Amino acid sequence: MWQDTRTLNATAGGLMALTVLACIASGVWWVSQRPMFTLRTVKVESMYGIGLKHVNELTVRNGIVGKVKGNFFTADLDQVRGVFESVPWVRRASVRREWPNELIVDVEEHEALGTWGEDGRLLSVKGDVFTANLAEADDDHPLPAFEGPPGSEKDVLARFAQLRSWFAPIKLAPESLSLSDRYAWTVKLDNGMSVALGREQDNKTLKTRVDRLVGIYPQLVARLQDGHIDTIDMRYPNGLALASSALSVPSDASKPVKPAKKKTNSSKTTKHI
Repeated sequence: MWQDTRTLNATAGGLMALTVLACIASGVWWVSQRPMFTLRTVKVESMYGIGLKHVNELTVRNGIVGKVKGNFFTADLDQVRGVFESVPWVRRASVRREWPNELIVDVEEHEALGTWGEDGRLLSVKGDVFTANLAEADDDHPLPAFEGPPGSEKDVLARFAQLRSWFAPIKLAPESLSLSDRYAWTVKLDNGMSVALGREQDNKTLKTRVDRLVGIYPQLVARLQDGHIDTIDMRYPNGLALASSALSVPSDASKPVKPAKKKTNSSKTTKHI
């Protein structure tokens, strides 16, 4: 082997290359550890170029303190992104480096539509459930209340939008919407009336029931005069049942909307129509 000049030259060349690479790597590491590359600034910007409502310097500082590791070269951008996405009100974040010691974080905020469940969480306009300060969300607009089984958030959101348009002809709007564990729908309207719509038998079931209520609602209001409707049950195939805390039926009620049977119980009256 030692008499093989070609082999000796190849071995020497390989060792020299390894030595040079090791020196370069050491030099790069040494340079990368210089104080000038210590992260000095983490700048937060809106992902879409619009103002951020809830994500500010204070929330960012409190959310990321002690969690961002490394310097300009060694910081794990995926880890930094995960840290920012754990900050309240942050839906999504992307991170990039800015020479020589800065990180730029583009943030997409959650936009709260209402509350979700009874544990103080919020539902966004995109159907995401997240945790944030309810007082901050209340500053934007009154918050409807939503509830449903895990995984039903986007279904509840879509149904809420439909109900808003379905009840618009009688100038009522939903202020809470609940989907039970048995997948039965109940909506409370902004006049305080709760409407049981039941389960969907097909994709037209709920629309048919709401249309039936919208069509008869003006007559109900006229017949009840000063009475306030507490609940309406629309699960009957050809009618409805209602309960009122102060039902007042006029003397000309001999012309019922549909054959009626009235049942009185203390201060509340239930009327099946």
